[in-house]
Amino acid sequence: MNAYLVKTGDKLILVDAGAAGNFGPTAGQLTKSLAKAGYSPDQIDAVLTTHVHVDHVSGLMDGDKLVFPNAAIYISKPEAEFWFGAKSKGNIPEQLKGSYRIADASVSPYIKAGRVKTFDYGQELFSGILPLARPGHTPGHTFYLLSSKGEKLLFWGDVIHSAAIQFTDPSVTFGFDVDPKIAAATRKQAFAEAAKEGYWIASDHISFPGIGHVRADGSKYVWVPANYSTFGLSNAAFLLL
Repeated sequence: MNAYLVKTGDKLILVDAGAAGNFGPTAGQLTKSLAKAGYSPDQIDAVLTTHVHVDHVSGLMDGDKLVFPNAAIYISKPEAEFWFGAKSKGNIPEQLKGSYRIADASVSPYIKAGRVKTFDYGQELFSGILPLARPGHTPGHTFYLLSSKGEKLLFWGDVIHSAAIQFTDPSVTFGFDVDPKIAAATRKQAFAEAAKEGYWIASDHISFPGIGHVRADGSKYVWVPANYSTFGLSNAAFLLL
């Protein structure tokens, strides 16, 4: 599970916040990794959520403490309505009740603190950062397009969970896809576009650092990972070569 820190102008922006302690002792290392990269959680200005699943928002909280007390938490309006809207809370599918409890515990304290911002698609949230609607995995699942000096990097969130399987067959869906049919269509579109246009991809569920390119190979796709260095410190820092 990867999260990404972007430094743009005078802002520190985190894309997703990880699983905290919900996925065993090898996960939940985000704040330690930030420290090894030279940053503290209270320096983060914004957290852009691709969606509100346990492994993307649980890292927002440490018990009853806000991990990022000075950050605004950005959630797309369709995603916020799905997880926190009155209509959604009155009609929660049985298989999602656990996810709803975790979403509530992770995000509601920021809502109460006035630190959650919802957004519509079609305009930049920050200079060079544009949210894109890519539903299926969840109703408000979001990609974030980072553009700088003619280069592009697209944060994919959970459009892919198993590189070995889904690059070979993009039609394979995942048990936590809210709408598997739309999720598969979104994935096929994402793979084809990335292969055609050649921009960088950053994915939450591809082996660290999760950054690379996509290449078409007939009806299949191939992941071409970025070369990187940890500088002898930790996997918190990488260098694209």
